[in-house]
Amino acid sequence: MTTLPQAVEIPGAKHLHSGKVRDLYELESGDLLMVASDRMSAFDWILSTPIPDKGKVLTAMSLWWFEQLGVPNHIISTDVPAEVAGRAVVCEKLEMFPVECVARGYLSGSGLLDYNATGEVCGIPLGAGLVEGSRLDEPIFTPATKADLGEHDENVSYDAVVATVGAETADTLRKLTLDLYREAHDRAEQCGIILADTKFEFGARADGTIVLADEVLTPDSSRFWPADQWQPGRQQPSYDKQIVRDWLQFESGWDRHSGEAPPPLSDEVIERTRSAYIDAYERLTGRTFTS
Repeated sequence: MTTLPQAVEIPGAKHLHSGKVRDLYELESGDLLMVASDRMSAFDWILSTPIPDKGKVLTAMSLWWFEQLGVPNHIISTDVPAEVAGRAVVCEKLEMFPVECVARGYLSGSGLLDYNATGEVCGIPLGAGLVEGSRLDEPIFTPATKADLGEHDENVSYDAVVATVGAETADTLRKLTLDLYREAHDRAEQCGIILADTKFEFGARADGTIVLADEVLTPDSSRFWPADQWQPGRQQPSYDKQIVRDWLQFESGWDRHSGEAPPPLSDEVIERTRSAYIDAYERLTGRTFTS
């Protein structure tokens, strides 16, 4: 895995942690400053090539979705230091649940791999004959572990979530995840976009309130497909980082199992990916992106 770039120094903010994309700081107020970088990750590697404006698109899209969704979220303010203007938010400090809350309405990615191997996804049996891009009869909750940096998130069963956070919290997380997915799927569908799957993260306030946190419904955490080009049985055109995954797997000559770092992205892939992220933002929000 490539080494993380050094986090930006921000006066009055203490750097706490850097992940694949985001840098987290603590402010003098005790609140958190979450910064979305232009880093791109794929196959558990942080790539050496950033995608210009990616962090600003992720931040703007998350903020728009937080406004649309009728659940508590972690945003306190968008009044952030000039060094990270447009790509950061001030947010609450929460006790985060160690679960990736994934909803799938279509079969792709690791869900398809699990299905092909077992006929199930996260212990949920699915019907026979499904292929890449198949729409499921009902959205399913397919949680995953939160892996350390450089490790791979692993799909787990619902029982594993119960064992981790307790039965009541697990039930709440599953219901929230599926309700939010359905709402977002319907909104995206009106814009000519299929939300195939998405990942949510939740935390708890001191009073026990469960809060939607991190990023939400972005091209980094979701699969967005153009509805008019959806065709089960093939890799779908996308508005997300599948562009990068496909180039690395099928065009770059890189062997993902070699242990070698991925090559730098080509200029064409960088521009296609940047354009796809911006296109998704503009189609979904109806707003024009300004860098």
